[in-house]
Amino acid sequence: MVYLMTGLKCLVGVVFLLALCGKTVVRGGFGGFERSLRDLRVVPRAYLRTVAVLVVAGEAGVVLTLAVPGRVTALAGFGLATAMLLVFTAGIARGLRHGARTPCRCFGASTTSLGPHHLLRNLLLTVLAVLGATTTAVAAPDGHPAGALVAAAAGLVLGALVAALDELLALFQPMTPQRR
Repeated sequence: MVYLMTGLKCLVGVVFLLALCGKTVVRGGFGGFERSLRDLRVVPRAYLRTVAVLVVAGEAGVVLTLAVPGRVTALAGFGLATAMLLVFTAGIARGLRHGARTPCRCFGASTTSLGPHHLLRNLLLTVLAVLGATTTAVAAPDGHPAGALVAAAAGLVLGALVAALDELLALFQPMTPQRR
């Protein structure tokens, strides 16, 4: 179980790290995220900046708590990730229900409109965060360093794939005149 916990810490941590970097490091990332919140129509205009800052702070909190060794910090990180993912999922679902077609700015610049696959991605990440909290609560603290390294590497790769999901799905979409 310690290997599963390690892999899940890395997977969830790298997803939130890439989301954080997409909003804070990439030029125009934060502004694009704010615009996507506005276009999604789930946050009143007066609170857009505050909510955007809170999302970035929450993502940083997840990254930091999952990066720090220890059972208590890992539980806090998985708990915060679960709460944020549930809020993100509810916001996307509400926006889609109201006809919003804004690009997903979860990981910075993207031209892919929010859709059902974003809901599925967030629900899967929520399940993985809950599984991470569960394994953290019950995992024995022992394990071989090589096994932990393999689990961490697998988590990092899978997390990067989750973050690149829009681009991966675009590879399998039919070509349109816009994409040529």
